[in-house]
Amino acid sequence: MKLRLFTAIAVTAMAMVSCSEDTEYIGSSITSDSDKLVFSTGTYNATSRSILADSVYTHNPDRYFGMVKDPETNSYVKSDIMAQFNMVEGFSLPNIDEMLSKEDGEVIADSCEISIFIKYSTTYGDTLASMKMRMSELDKPVDKAYTHYSNFDLKKNGYIRNGGLEVNKMFSMRDLTNSSDALASLQTNISKQGTSADSGYYDRIRIPMNMPYKAKDGKTYKNYGTYVIRSYYDHPEYFQNSYWFVHNVCPGFNFEITDGMGVMANVFAISFNIFYNFDKSGTSTKTSIYLATTPEVMQTSHIINDRDALEQLVNDNSCTYIKSPAGIFTEVTLPIDEITAAHANDSLLQVSVNFLRENSDVVANKYRIGAPANLLMVHKDSLYTFFENQVMYDYKSSYASALSSQNAYSFSNIGNLITLMARAKAEGLKSDPNWAEKHPDWNKVVLVPISTTLKYTTNSYGTTTSTVSSVQHNMGLSSTKLVGGANNPIEIKVIYAKFKD
Repeated sequence: MKLRLFTAIAVTAMAMVSCSEDTEYIGSSITSDSDKLVFSTGTYNATSRSILADSVYTHNPDRYFGMVKDPETNSYVKSDIMAQFNMVEGFSLPNIDEMLSKEDGEVIADSCEISIFIKYSTTYGDTLASMKMRMSELDKPVDKAYTHYSNFDLKKNGYIRNGGLEVNKMFSMRDLTNSSDALASLQTNISKQGTSADSGYYDRIRIPMNMPYKAKDGKTYKNYGTYVIRSYYDHPEYFQNSYWFVHNVCPGFNFEITDGMGVMANVFAISFNIFYNFDKSGTSTKTSIYLATTPEVMQTSHIINDRDALEQLVNDNSCTYIKSPAGIFTEVTLPIDEITAAHANDSLLQVSVNFLRENSDVVANKYRIGAPANLLMVHKDSLYTFFENQVMYDYKSSYASALSSQNAYSFSNIGNLITLMARAKAEGLKSDPNWAEKHPDWNKVVLVPISTTLKYTTNSYGTTTSTVSSVQHNMGLSSTKLVGGANNPIEIKVIYAKFKD
């Protein structure tokens, strides 16, 4: 009877405890005298400190491209990106004798281009800032785990092809050219963006690729698109799926900011279009090969932060910091021994902790960096594998919290995590009395800024709901100060319960 009633009693008790300090006889109205629960509370202190993020796992759809000055550190933050293109299974081109785009009897692409489409609403900075970028062809695919981290430099590690395709381009995020172009007419799934005053424009970076292209085999083609099309007719097996395409035709491109400052653009799509004409039922028809970046292929970011500037914030013991991208995390040491030893024979009913934000002392400017919308609490030992293995927080060993209207990140019940940590230590000490010394992070968690991907479903009544389908590091600009640091312990409130003897 006690086990069957405990869960129901616990839920009711938590509500009652929040309203009353007299906890001795909670549960008396819903259980018999022999089953009365006795409750007690405790308050303990956790300690926190800022730690450098070093690098973060970047194989995710959350991509930013640009360079800005961080008003909090007065240093520069730069984000470059790498992208591969998905080849849909079943892809095909018209029969070669139907192709009308030809020179000297050989198939060509009339033109080709890559477009980087920007999400206006989540972009930071001046949309008209003058920037300069370089797009470079990769020499080989980026497909090894260590290459997926934000501190991995593709150029320094030999991933950029010597003598490969390279395009230098001046740009602003807002494309002020006429939007009624070939790409707009062929790819109507890309919506126009902007403010109400300029919604006729696309927010994009358009990169023409119509110069002669010399492939690795020494052949020179009219342009890169011609190389791709002829590769199809010579080796159609290379186009059977993304893996074959990336490893035999197009390993991808690196996009690097080379000059300018003032915008950090949220990239929501990158498209590669190759235009050609073919004979469709006796009529000349212009169309294109449309390739796009998708979750099925690799997309990574290279983040450059001023580590000396970040170290100054890390060394501030009056608070802790959270900064993205790949900036600063907050490490929290939980008082596991104190929580479990104080009531060794009781059950943890609720363990809650709040991390309050401090007001920033940075002078507000036109483009202020906002606080992260969501934080992940994860065991420090699992910080890297959580993202590498694309784990979902489960409210047992990892937790997520959104910034509340009370200006805090609240974790309402981390009791499962406390129990797991205590159990791991107890099991470790059975075989090794020095286990705790060998596992210094056994009682530590890290607060990490995250972004989430939502999945939408609609039921038979037409009601649409959303659920979180994946969690990634936040690759956009965000920053906040939290109450904490060496001299400011964080309160953890605990409610214990046990059946009356």
